[in-house]
Amino acid sequence: MYVVAITGGIGSGKTTIANQFAALGIEVVDADVIAREVVEPGTPALAAIADHFGPDVIDPSGQLDRRALRERVFSNLQAKEWLNALLHPLIRSEMQRQCAVARSPYCLLVVPLLVENKLTGLANRVLVIDVDEATQIERTCRRDGVSAEQAKAIIAAQASRSERLAAADDVIENHNGSEMAIKTRILALHETYLAIASQQARQV
Repeated sequence: MYVVAITGGIGSGKTTIANQFAALGIEVVDADVIAREVVEPGTPALAAIADHFGPDVIDPSGQLDRRALRERVFSNLQAKEWLNALLHPLIRSEMQRQCAVARSPYCLLVVPLLVENKLTGLANRVLVIDVDEATQIERTCRRDGVSAEQAKAIIAAQASRSERLAAADDVIENHNGSEMAIKTRILALHETYLAIASQQARQV
């Protein structure tokens, strides 16, 4: 399966653009969705988290209390490393599994922290959604109800714009272009990916 990874900083518009590829019939595998699935009630990962951090990271309905867990690991590097060592391999193998069984001509893998977690090797090609910081802050504040300072802190913790662009094979600039211009760019990339995927399939 030919895999195109899509990444970008918070508020870059990854989900909106991924949805447009999905509308063209391309299967989308989303790392954030998988990250929630691997800690659903009844999973071994959730049991391990409760065992390690105590029962107060599980809410009354049996779900993971993400806020409580975030508070535990935010300022505790050891706890964060333990959690990442548990979850990252599970998320990675599930992403690979879902890409392998995708039925579309190519598969779109949405990974917000692709560069940070050194996951570019999971994809044949990397598409970066690029925006300026002011746009990221404005969109994140509006969508998530956070302050500008909180949005800036999240951006600072992620890969820099230049680090992401250095990993890119393709770029969509998503700050102030018209919706039509972005749609046209998506259609052009879609045609490119179809052609490359079909060429690769013939070589197998």
